[in-house]
Amino acid sequence: MTTLARGRWSWRLFAYAVAALCLVIFVAANAHLIYVAVTSQPDCVPHQKGEGGAYQAAKSAC
Repeated sequence: MTTLARGRWSWRLFAYAVAALCLVIFVAANAHLIYVAVTSQPDCVPHQKGEGGAYQAAKSAC
């Protein structure tokens, strides 16, 4: 095997390793976002109640 062929293989392996690392980071970040969304419970937020077309909650949970 020539030096040039061996050099190409190392660059290809490096590219695959970087792509795999990016994929792992992407999956881990999305898993964290899903975990936080499922386990968090937001507090009640005060809002305006029925003042002339203002936005309001459909059903208050407080």
